[in-house]
Amino acid sequence: MSGELYNLMDWQKIEALVYSEESEPQKTLGAKITKNGILFQCFFPGARKVKLLFGKKKREYKMEMQDEAGFFACLIPEKQILNYEYQVLWENGEKKVIQDPYYFESQITKEEEKKFRAGICYDIYEKLGAHYQKIKGVWGVHFAVWAPNALRVSVVGDFNHWDGRIHQMNRLSQSGIFELFIPGVKPLDLYKYEIKTKDLRVFLKSDPYANQAEVRPCNASVVTDLSNYQWEDKLWMKKRNKLHAENKPLSVYEVHLGSWKKSEDGREFYNYRELAKMLCEYVKEMGYTHVELLPVMEHPLDESWGYQVTGYYAPTSRYGNCEDFMYFVDYMHRNDIGVILDWVPAHFPKDDFALAGFDGTPLYEYAQPDKAEHPHWGTLVFDYASPEVKNFLISNALFWAEKYHVDGIRMDAVASMLYLDYGRQEGQWQPNIYGGNENLEAVEFLKHLNSIFKKKYPDALLIAEESTAWPAVTGDLDDNGLGFDRKWNMGWQNDFLDYMGKDPIFRSGVHDELTFSMLYAYSEKFLLSFSHDEVVHGKGSFLNKMPGEKDRKLANLRAAYGFWMTHPGKKLLFMGQDFAQEKEWSEKSSLDWELLNEKEHKQMQDYVKALLKLYKDYPALYEYDDTPDGFEWINHIEAEKNMLTFLRKGEKKSDTLVVVCNFSDLVYEDYVMGVPYAGEYKEIFNSDEIIFGGTGIKNTKILKSRKAEQDERPYSIKIQAAPLSVQIFSIRECSEKVIKESKIRKELEQKIKEEHIKEENRI
Repeated sequence: MSGELYNLMDWQKIEALVYSEESEPQKTLGAKITKNGILFQCFFPGARKVKLLFGKKKREYKMEMQDEAGFFACLIPEKQILNYEYQVLWENGEKKVIQDPYYFESQITKEEEKKFRAGICYDIYEKLGAHYQKIKGVWGVHFAVWAPNALRVSVVGDFNHWDGRIHQMNRLSQSGIFELFIPGVKPLDLYKYEIKTKDLRVFLKSDPYANQAEVRPCNASVVTDLSNYQWEDKLWMKKRNKLHAENKPLSVYEVHLGSWKKSEDGREFYNYRELAKMLCEYVKEMGYTHVELLPVMEHPLDESWGYQVTGYYAPTSRYGNCEDFMYFVDYMHRNDIGVILDWVPAHFPKDDFALAGFDGTPLYEYAQPDKAEHPHWGTLVFDYASPEVKNFLISNALFWAEKYHVDGIRMDAVASMLYLDYGRQEGQWQPNIYGGNENLEAVEFLKHLNSIFKKKYPDALLIAEESTAWPAVTGDLDDNGLGFDRKWNMGWQNDFLDYMGKDPIFRSGVHDELTFSMLYAYSEKFLLSFSHDEVVHGKGSFLNKMPGEKDRKLANLRAAYGFWMTHPGKKLLFMGQDFAQEKEWSEKSSLDWELLNEKEHKQMQDYVKALLKLYKDYPALYEYDDTPDGFEWINHIEAEKNMLTFLRKGEKKSDTLVVVCNFSDLVYEDYVMGVPYAGEYKEIFNSDEIIFGGTGIKNTKILKSRKAEQDERPYSIKIQAAPLSVQIFSIRECSEKVIKESKIRKELEQKIKEEHIKEENRI
């Protein structure tokens, strides 16, 4: 080795590279212009010889081995850096031409770093992760990962024999991001990040921003190109804003893709494309407006149902690849079905290949022990004070709307984010700066997220699963609200299911569980959920929550669904419950579709289908869900009869509906009830119809109001109130004079008919 070459080399840096402890390898490796020519340095562990191929003519220069570990260098008499490659002869005799990763400049700007550090680089997923692209005419993958406390980060994969010495990444100056462009890496290649900590521990991590992962139990990240899918949902996206208006129907079918239907050909799961067609056909036939998918983000444990996420930017590969999932959403949209995703910003699992202790320190999770872990779930809590962590989560919500066209995000376990003492005993948490139990950092994060999301996607839905009385969850951000579009009404669900679980003879004692919800019905914009949480962990199916033998269980369930559909609030129902699944749900097995061969289960399915059609057809059931203008009690104090009567009202007075709920198993013949107007009342729906499996007690004739006070109203009608039923009446308003004339006319017609019969009998 010439003294000139020796003096040009930084031996401390070279030693750091050889021992894979270098965080800025590009300062050493690659081409550097000097006053005497261009210095080339490369590190190929396991190489015997290396030649430099320089310029278009591939001029060859022999490189000198400077370290037996595989470090080579040469100085060539050139003044301008041209395209170059290395020809490497490996110890096994294999010869390969390699393009130098350290030839390519950074793909992340100083401004993007600055924004990321501030938590406002909302499209950071375009930079972090693995992106297949062409730079300087060369195809490869740009890798970038945030690991500010790491000593060194390397990309490892099949393309470098999982050797962390080969592709050591460059630390950017401001942000703690490491990046490297590796020529020749392509989609479907597996990779991870090898991280070396300052205390010299070495471990592998999956990419937090990976767009695809291996099928569990394997957990390597997979290089993916998201740019090739051709979307065909332009019409849906154009009209989505109108469909998601507050005065439109919203009926959601909640689905766990892995257990909705199991493949009959021995495969563990159907593909997203197969599921799209089967699920769409079912949802359209039933009449739902949307599907909500239990988390499809990558997760290692089937039993978590997706709620313990390890790959926030990757649809689970259980059901296919990224384009398969794009097809799923696209197909739904082309058939006028919206897609909502469950999303988990509250916590993440401790799996050692994922986010936990990512760079050897608490990075994505809180560092403080009393805030870092959820005792209920044994999972870690995101650090909502960290700008970069907030950027990760906000960008993730935007990512699903941008790249996958999803129509809404349902945020799981929001209550656990809002309260410092959630799931914790006294002494296990510290109050905030004001002495309260509110997690002020999480509150600010939710407001930040929702404000940015709604600015970019005002026509997509943000839904909170929030189980407490936190004020203004759906309130405007400008008025100190959290800015969600909808909140699950957990209070209504719990009260109502408790009421329905009791035998009718005991229901009068808890009548307030039926009526209490109307005291707070307009405090938020609610979604009434009969969700998966209510049919697992020993809770039984909705059918088996009901009292009595099977026929009474079915009648009770029909009445329950009838009340659910007529109560103010948008609707959600978990899969299988619409045909009265008998078994408790399990992610391990398919729904019991064979039950539809039994008459009573098919009747229940037909009943829910009829309810969903009724819901869409009658604006009074959805137009004023969120204001007192849409609801009015007729009588809610007949606890001894287990009865409720009320009005649902729409924009037009003529759309008003009368709803009668009888939660006893008695028939109330000639039941007199107050009505709002003089007019004709027609029964348009009855859960006790024979076709639904009921007794068939109904009001077949049009009922004319009488001027007789009842329920503090001047008019009343007399009906047959069927047992365990919900009956709905439409109104044709007309004056007392018209009613009287109509009555006289009918009496006259009847008298003429009777005289005619007498005359025929005489003849």
